[in-house]
Amino acid sequence: MRSEAMQSVSGKSVLITGAAMGMGKLYAELAVREGARMVMLWDINDKALSATASELRALGGNVLTQVVDVSRLEAIEEAAARTRKEVGLVEILFNNAGVVRGKWFWEHDNVKDIGFTMAVNALAPMYIAREFLPAMMKADTQCRIVNIASAAGLVSNPRMSVYCASKWSCTGWSDSLRLELEHGGYRHVKVTTVNPTFISTGMFEGAKSMFLTPILTPEYVVRRVWAAMKKGKVRVIMPWTVYISNALKGLLPVRWVDFIVGRLFGVYNTMEYFKGRGG
Repeated sequence: MRSEAMQSVSGKSVLITGAAMGMGKLYAELAVREGARMVMLWDINDKALSATASELRALGGNVLTQVVDVSRLEAIEEAAARTRKEVGLVEILFNNAGVVRGKWFWEHDNVKDIGFTMAVNALAPMYIAREFLPAMMKADTQCRIVNIASAAGLVSNPRMSVYCASKWSCTGWSDSLRLELEHGGYRHVKVTTVNPTFISTGMFEGAKSMFLTPILTPEYVVRRVWAAMKKGKVRVIMPWTVYISNALKGLLPVRWVDFIVGRLFGVYNTMEYFKGRGG
């Protein structure tokens, strides 16, 4: 009988997208420190990817890097084929790469903003998981898929319409995949869906915190997600106030929710001074 939890990732292969900096880099460091057999880093930033790989190798990590534009299916397929050839089974997958456009919907460009955001945040996690899932399902070992969504995949917000759409998509797909694997008898492949609020990685530079909801640190989020991944926990929502906002939607009329979430908690004004990494 297979154990339901992992004590560590020792001896396992770990693939992380968006791995050159921020939380992706922190996940990679944890994988190396726990003795992963191979840590595979995917990112579009070649220079940052090389620097991160050098740091991880200095820690004793066995690291494979690939410059991958996950907004392109062809790039994903090519990188996945190389991974399968050189590494074999991917046992742990972190769909961590993400982008955000903080503007009114009518200010979005169809291709550069809408198409790109949906490609990276919604389609790429599905495409990547589809590449590695068949082998995970056949494996006689515990496997994990961790999908980094967002609290914006649970709660609507002005100036985030396309981002919200992409993260709602990721949230719904991720939890549905979990159910399919459970119902299909593949309980050794655990899917964890992560829905945090703003994190101080620079991606949401300029975004304001909310009532009782501070900006989260990358280190805190990574620790929580890493522990949940090893346990096979189905959902990580943080902080606790996100539970309240989400629950209110099912209990109260929409305008009441708008007043509480928007006016009292201040959620609807959080992107007023958003700059992002390009700011």
